[in-house]
Amino acid sequence: MSSPETAHHYISPSPPPAKRSPPQTFADVPSKKVKLTHDTADDENITRQADAPSLSPDRNVAGVGSAERKGKRDAAGYPRSRRGKPKDGRNVGRRRGTRGSTQASDNDPASPQGEQEEHKTKPLRLPKRQTALLLGFCGTGCNGMQIQLNLRTIEGVLFDALVRAGAVSQDNADDPVKVGLGRAARTDAGVHAAGNLVSMKLITTIPGIRDWVGHVNSFLPPEIRVWGKVRVQNSFNARTSCDSRKYTYFFPTYLLLPPKPNTALARTLQSSSEPSKPHPFWDIPNIESTTPEEDLARKRTWRVGTDMIESLKTAAKKFEGTHNFHNFTIGREYGDRSNQRHMIRIEVSDPAVYGDTEWISVLFHGQSFMLHQRKMMSALVLSCRTGTPSQIIDELYGPRMVMVPKMPALGLLLEYPIFESYNGRIAANNEKLEDPSDADYRPEIDFEVHRGAIDDFKQKYIYDNMRNTEDRCGIFDAWIRYVDSYEGNDLTYLNHRGIIPSTAVIKSGVKRPCPFREKKRFDITSLADIKQEGPLSIGDEAADDENEEGLSKRKLDEMEG
Repeated sequence: MSSPETAHHYISPSPPPAKRSPPQTFADVPSKKVKLTHDTADDENITRQADAPSLSPDRNVAGVGSAERKGKRDAAGYPRSRRGKPKDGRNVGRRRGTRGSTQASDNDPASPQGEQEEHKTKPLRLPKRQTALLLGFCGTGCNGMQIQLNLRTIEGVLFDALVRAGAVSQDNADDPVKVGLGRAARTDAGVHAAGNLVSMKLITTIPGIRDWVGHVNSFLPPEIRVWGKVRVQNSFNARTSCDSRKYTYFFPTYLLLPPKPNTALARTLQSSSEPSKPHPFWDIPNIESTTPEEDLARKRTWRVGTDMIESLKTAAKKFEGTHNFHNFTIGREYGDRSNQRHMIRIEVSDPAVYGDTEWISVLFHGQSFMLHQRKMMSALVLSCRTGTPSQIIDELYGPRMVMVPKMPALGLLLEYPIFESYNGRIAANNEKLEDPSDADYRPEIDFEVHRGAIDDFKQKYIYDNMRNTEDRCGIFDAWIRYVDSYEGNDLTYLNHRGIIPSTAVIKSGVKRPCPFREKKRFDITSLADIKQEGPLSIGDEAADDENEEGLSKRKLDEMEG
């Protein structure tokens, strides 16, 4: 028998193939930091130490788990390329918008229809240019100049028209911030502007359109007009490039009449001075029993004298120069540097009669204006009608805080902003160019080029509206009656000495008895507003607390111009 050793013959298997050497481990390379890149959906970059002493069997060489390896890195630990891969559908639609939220539509890549639309041919992209639009508007029916969500504003109506006209692409139609919309001057609700300027990146060459301005105006209501467009430098900023602004305030001259005898303000004035004869206007029998309607009819036939006009001009000159205007706004402490404003020129025009009423205008030309600049006009009118010396204006620049009422919004008009410095730089640059058709040529910003159209617009949509509203409703008379009916101490700085008494000083954190309250009803600027709010009641002394003192400094800056 064969031995066990030779009884069976085994065939030895072939040796196994040589194993591939594993990739170099962290222990074999110098210690260093490896930054793992990942897509934009992650919250933050992940940085790991690459000096780990060993690797666990279920970890790859980059120290990343299998789930991460499959999603973002290959077997060697290098980032995977996303070229040709489907787009990440996370966070789709997270876009900043100021024109209301939008639902997923056929153009939304996150929706099935959007995925199909994405592969279709997109519309031709037209070039955008930094452009300044010169415009005018009647502010009636709008909640101010600046665009606001879900409210009708001048900028909101204008931007919608630009989108419909094709001057703003559909890609940018959901958010004016995308085109860098800015304004030279902000106006309050209901305030008008013969000229203002907004700047943004616009499509200035629309296929098939020769008259660009006329085309845009066709999408605007008649009370908002674009006067012209100007190609400006890419660095142009409507607010910071503006050197100064001009405002005009119109009011009936009967506001300069002294308070009616036996009113609260008349009694306050008598207590601070020696008794004197009543003004000739009020020196008639049974004056205390006359009705407000009878008084207003007589007021409209009254004409201001030259001495009162001179007093108004003297007081107005006190505003010229650089001063601390903390008492002519809200929410500003005396030491706030932003209170320093420079008024270039204040002009008081000669009075003029329209219909039965005599009107007068005051032009304010300043570098910038604070919120509720109508307080400046109020200080002029109230000091002149009460015989308060003009030095009270100087007192109001001091550290003591007092209450200065706002004049009605109806009389305020922004004439236009001025860009002298910018125009000077443009003129110097244009001199270096041989041909105005050069790509670097920029026209100057000049509202006077459109003076004829602006004057016609002012007469039809601003002046006529202003006078008709006053004639029908007597807003100015209602306001001055409300001031005269105030019985507290806030207005005791209106006295014959021209000095602010301690009774009128407002101290932070100290509650004062019977504070003066503003009425929002005096912010209305049209008959439509009155129909909506209800008729003005001259005898109604209920006040509305505007509660604006809580506005942040940043918000105040945005609301000023």
